[in-house]
Amino acid sequence: QVQLVESGGGLVQPGGSLRLSCQASVSIRSIGTMAWHRQVPGQQRELVATITVAGTTYYPDSDSVKGRFTASRDDAANTIYLQMDNLKTEDTGVYYCNARWRDLPWGPGTQVTVSS
Repeated sequence: QVQLVESGGGLVQPGGSLRLSCQASVSIRSIGTMAWHRQVPGQQRELVATITVAGTTYYPDSDSVKGRFTASRDDAANTIYLQMDNLKTEDTGVYYCNARWRDLPWGPGTQVTVSS
């Protein structure tokens, strides 16, 4: 069974940066397009970014994250990343990774808290 483990979250002040990682127990190329999601208490999980096998990225809420979030991947490490710069309080939440077009078991997520 595929396992996904997110890490890299933490408490950061507005304007700060974090780099999230998501390591898969299998080849991420075999998974296909991968995605980062964010969940805030009381709300549904929302899609933040996707990255294809070719490395093409897509940010659904581009106005909110444009120029601040960058998804990337390291196939050799079976890991995808989310570089988050100039963080805002509204970026707070638990971040998860998963396949974009498959339902894999969700990992534990990593908490990101942006607060002064």
